[in-house]
Amino acid sequence: MAKRRGETMEENRVKLIAAARKAFAEKGYAAASMDELTAEAGLTRGALYHNFGDKRGLLAAVVDQIDTEMAARAQAIGARAGDDWQGLLAEGAAYIEMALDPEVQRIVLLDGPAVLGDPSQWPSQSSCLQVTRQTIERLVAQGVLKPVDPEAAARLVNGAALNAALWIAASNEPQDVLPKAVEAFDALAAGLLKTSV
Repeated sequence: MAKRRGETMEENRVKLIAAARKAFAEKGYAAASMDELTAEAGLTRGALYHNFGDKRGLLAAVVDQIDTEMAARAQAIGARAGDDWQGLLAEGAAYIEMALDPEVQRIVLLDGPAVLGDPSQWPSQSSCLQVTRQTIERLVAQGVLKPVDPEAAARLVNGAALNAALWIAASNEPQDVLPKAVEAFDALAAGLLKTSV
């Protein structure tokens, strides 16, 4: 019986996150109706409050899901780049480019910071930071990067990618901003190199 209840709670969470993701992407956080969202999921407001506390808690769960997907996609692209250095650049560029996705733009880059605050404090960003820190540690150990503090460098590299994505999302001309953002990101990251590659 307890297992079934746990399964039902998880199913409800999944349904609510899916409905919220759709509503937030289409209407934005402020305009999304909790009554319509819960009806779409076939659940009550009580289920929403029980699982997420409130609308803000539901947004946090949606942002976490999308941001985690973004990090996984960027890491997969980085892994195909050949070496750690090219992977770091490819991962950053991929994350920046995802700012062109309307769902990412609206939910993660516009509504997320406005409602949830500083993205660098989000749990999904923390896990992404750890992956970047490990890559930088390897690059320092290999002599590719200057002997910098890996956490400081990871925070600055991730911050540059995040801020580039935020810039693109807020721009009236995101397609024009993208190549400028990626070029500047690469130039900033290259400042960490021990010698030119």
